[in-house]
Amino acid sequence: MSDATGVGGVRGSAGAPEDELSWPAGEPERSSPATPGMSADPDDDIPEMSADPNDDIQGMSYEQARDALVEVVNELERGGTTLEQSLALWERGEALAARCESWLTGARARLEAARAGAQSRAGG
Repeated sequence: MSDATGVGGVRGSAGAPEDELSWPAGEPERSSPATPGMSADPDDDIPEMSADPNDDIQGMSYEQARDALVEVVNELERGGTTLEQSLALWERGEALAARCESWLTGARARLEAARAGAQSRAGG
């Protein structure tokens, strides 16, 4: 006598073995098993990311970079983040600090140029 039960004697709702159940109505069939809501191709579910998650920093003014750096420091000091999140915050903080330094270096150069111009006009 043949038994139509699946693994462990469990039957699907239509009496078919569990491993022969069809997809629920309205769910797209997949060519291979996958997590519900995800495609069978794992690369399809990876969001597109820019090459550098901190590439927004280059367009920031000094004040924007400084304020963002303060936020990063506060978040790191609060704790409660995973190691990976902490590392990402640290890297963002380093990039923000470099942006601030770049602005300050440019400001120093402009001041020196203005002073040199004022001295040359004064004849000195």
